[in-house]
Amino acid sequence: MLDVAGREVRLSNPNKVYFPDLGITKRELVDYYIGLGEITMSGIRLRPMNLKRYPDGIDGEPFFQKRVPDKRPDWLSTATVSFPSGRTAEELCPTDVAHVAWAVNLGCIELHPWAVRRFDLDHPDELRIDLDPQPDVTWEEVRTVAGAVRDVLAEHGLVGWPKTSGNRGIHVLVRTVATNDFTEVRRAVLALGREVERRLPDIATTAWWKEDRGRRVLIDYNQNARDRTTAAAWSVRPNPQAMVSMPFHWDDLDSVTLEAFSLRTVPGWVAANGDPHAGIDATAGNLRSLLQLAADDAAGGLGDAPWPPNFPKP
Repeated sequence: MLDVAGREVRLSNPNKVYFPDLGITKRELVDYYIGLGEITMSGIRLRPMNLKRYPDGIDGEPFFQKRVPDKRPDWLSTATVSFPSGRTAEELCPTDVAHVAWAVNLGCIELHPWAVRRFDLDHPDELRIDLDPQPDVTWEEVRTVAGAVRDVLAEHGLVGWPKTSGNRGIHVLVRTVATNDFTEVRRAVLALGREVERRLPDIATTAWWKEDRGRRVLIDYNQNARDRTTAAAWSVRPNPQAMVSMPFHWDDLDSVTLEAFSLRTVPGWVAANGDPHAGIDATAGNLRSLLQLAADDAAGGLGDAPWPPNFPKP
């Protein structure tokens, strides 16, 4: 039994190995998130969260569990979300690190929050720009696209907060006032992506179908559709190196590397340098300018783009 944030959390089989190459156990993963404390919560607090479970570690078959199990602690905070299909689910909605420890005990390695908070489940307060490099794209090209994203955001009065994906890409988070619905936020990101694509046509694309992407960085606007989640800041990713989705400063864009940040290196780095995203909640902006860009695109004949398969269209 662990005492986490004043709550009692049961940790079963703490010596179970989750990362075989490094010998990282369930207990070490829990200790990582507990050790970061409030920093762990920066990307997930009060956000509904899917449970992506790896009961047999990263070499086993994972599965998504949207609904929290009936057997759970009475202190566990949840929120009932609705999906495009019209169905609903009671999902985990963390308020403290004890919720994370509870999820890790179920086999969750990474944290997958929605872009909304529980007091307004229909209006995102976070715009997410997912830069997904296609095969053979270099890290330098990903960073170049991220720099263009930063510039376009600034031109439209918005502040982007970058982090490594913990895999091969970069995510840029933008706090927004929660006045737009998922469809409008997705439209704003699509417009931003198309503007980046116009500036960097050889290395950036918004093409949804894989055969049209080429050797470029996909700006995945569909990550802003309702019920889509991405790995939160500070999430450990399920790869052999236990890399972390690591926040960084724009000034470090030209030097940041993926491999530098892992479960075992991040705590020391944070102790020495602090949280690069510490000010994110104070920078909420509005999407009026990006939505006007989307309207201009539509007036020029550039309408909507494909949605994920089987996703109901608005």
